[in-house]
Amino acid sequence: MTAPMKPGQRVLFALRKMIVSGEIPDGERIAEIATAERFGVSRMPVRTALRTLEQEGLVARLGRRGYAARGVTPGQIDDAIEVRGVLEGLAVRLIASRPIASAFARKLKACLADGDALFGGEGFGPEQVDRFYSYNLAFHDLLLDASGNRAIGVALSRNNHLPLASAAALALDWDDLANAHKHLQAAHEEHVAVADAILSGRAEEAEQLMRRHARAALNPGLMPLVGPV
Repeated sequence: MTAPMKPGQRVLFALRKMIVSGEIPDGERIAEIATAERFGVSRMPVRTALRTLEQEGLVARLGRRGYAARGVTPGQIDDAIEVRGVLEGLAVRLIASRPIASAFARKLKACLADGDALFGGEGFGPEQVDRFYSYNLAFHDLLLDASGNRAIGVALSRNNHLPLASAAALALDWDDLANAHKHLQAAHEEHVAVADAILSGRAEEAEQLMRRHARAALNPGLMPLVGPV
């Protein structure tokens, strides 16, 4: 049985959504104690989440006074996600342009099977979100590694420090997990389509599907509910 979502992850996803949506305004101080009480956790998960958000450019450190939110514009998010789509699109194009190694094909199919298992039953709660988070990162990391192009990895690493650019940057509304379920399932179906194009050697199609997958996070019905996938 999968363990419940770690408190730090839940706080991170929620704070990310609150900052991007404007619920926490630009410049507003985020108090550790008040935030911990709000989410029913200790101060350590809050502190860890704020450090991650600082790396993403969503909060600014105020010295000993903690952190303050840094508002972002839709244009900043659009630009970062567009770059991510170009880089990941190139990665899958490189993979699909070469003979597919049997070991990679097995890993890719096993990864997608983990995604299938998430959406085969009824109900969708924090436990399933935690599993999707791990599965999603595994999918994107597998494709990046298989591309064999280290420069893509370096460029993605730098781009990931921009707001909501990373595949890890989920931003959830915990009061509407049914909607999150719908969008995360759509993201999984896009993974399946990308994988099919790769394994069939359709390099150009794989690239376009991957770029479209990144841009799906810009859909008004999705952002900033769940963030990039």
